[in-house]
Amino acid sequence: MLSILRHRVYRHLFAAQVISLLGTGLATVALSLMAFELAGDNAGTVLATALTIKMLAYVFVSPLLAALFQGRSRKPVLVLLDIIRALTALSLPFLIEVWHIYVVIFVLQSSSAGFTPLFQATIPDVLPDEREYTKALSLSRLAYDMESLISPMLAAALLLITSWHGLFFGTMLGFVASALLVLSVTLPKAQTSAANTWTDRLTKGGRIYLLTPRLRGLLLLSFTTALGGAMVFVNTVVLVQGNFALSGQQTAFALAAFGFGSMLTALTLPTLLEKITERRVMLAGLGLMIVAQLSGTLITGYVTLLMIWFVLGAGYSLVQTPTSKVLVRSASNADRPALFAAHFSLSHAGWMMAYPFAGWLLTVLDVNSAFLLLAGLSVIGLALASKLWPENENSAISHRHDDLEAGHEHLEAFGYGEEHSHLYVIDSLHSKWPR
Repeated sequence: MLSILRHRVYRHLFAAQVISLLGTGLATVALSLMAFELAGDNAGTVLATALTIKMLAYVFVSPLLAALFQGRSRKPVLVLLDIIRALTALSLPFLIEVWHIYVVIFVLQSSSAGFTPLFQATIPDVLPDEREYTKALSLSRLAYDMESLISPMLAAALLLITSWHGLFFGTMLGFVASALLVLSVTLPKAQTSAANTWTDRLTKGGRIYLLTPRLRGLLLLSFTTALGGAMVFVNTVVLVQGNFALSGQQTAFALAAFGFGSMLTALTLPTLLEKITERRVMLAGLGLMIVAQLSGTLITGYVTLLMIWFVLGAGYSLVQTPTSKVLVRSASNADRPALFAAHFSLSHAGWMMAYPFAGWLLTVLDVNSAFLLLAGLSVIGLALASKLWPENENSAISHRHDDLEAGHEHLEAFGYGEEHSHLYVIDSLHSKWPR
């Protein structure tokens, strides 16, 4: 897997991703400490509001920025967004009012909502070989999981020599390093999309997403996986410290069990995806999460919780890691950034609903009933996703073009006849999916 790091451009981009992730992790810890200093006992409300603002920026701002930057050179856009993130992180220690936090968090997360999908859409152009791209996705999954483990420990170590103000300075350095690494490489030129009007550019990604059967199935998988993930992220502390009366350290270990399950699975995926389609891997991943959720009714103590969280993490990784491969082959190169932005927006809309739902579960239901309800919803999601995502979706699709004139380059490439066939994506020449 590490062999892909021999590619200089990808190596620099991966380093930029890892460093900015660590910076973001430091900011998460620092924001918690800052909220407590400014708001005291109301710190929880401040953090909940900040997280809500983050999700709103991800859901609504990402498509707007994708439309704004469509067709523009990627390097200056990515560097600009990194600089904005660095400046906003640097400003956080100087804020004295809670509402200041909300404004700056919106700017920071809006910049991330523009940066992340554009960055993700660039990687398949840097690594056009499918096997290498699959390895890159696994490395990316590892980076996200490792960040959740390393950032708190790094923050704890830094707090021995500095205050929470210094953590924001570390965040700023992370974004500056990311910008410098992006500046150090030459990125593939962005292709121009056929969408010309602002409305076309704004809705392009969403239209591709909702008109492509496999992506409708992917959306259901994303929403259902978010339910399982939110159960872990929201209720681990409730189960460990509330039900089992253990410490915060045990809570951290339980979250780490989920992360280790995800990381170990990500290591196996490049080999697995050479033999099995993404559809089968992702459906199997959700099936594994359902097994873990049903096993949640058998939790008798901390050790069984660790095992169940490990299996949930493995299933979560099976669903999440191949997602970008599915997106890549569902759009033309020119439309890829818009599609990645649409997925970023829609998948975070799922998380925005999943977090409060997970919090509600254990306030009105006992643990066994909560896991049974979660498993039931996941079974429905699995059934609908498998129905919406056709099993033979990799096959060429026969269709006709009554609106194209003789001599059109598309007909020259794929044939004139009454019908022709090729791998099908929604674009300017294919505005709807063939029946």
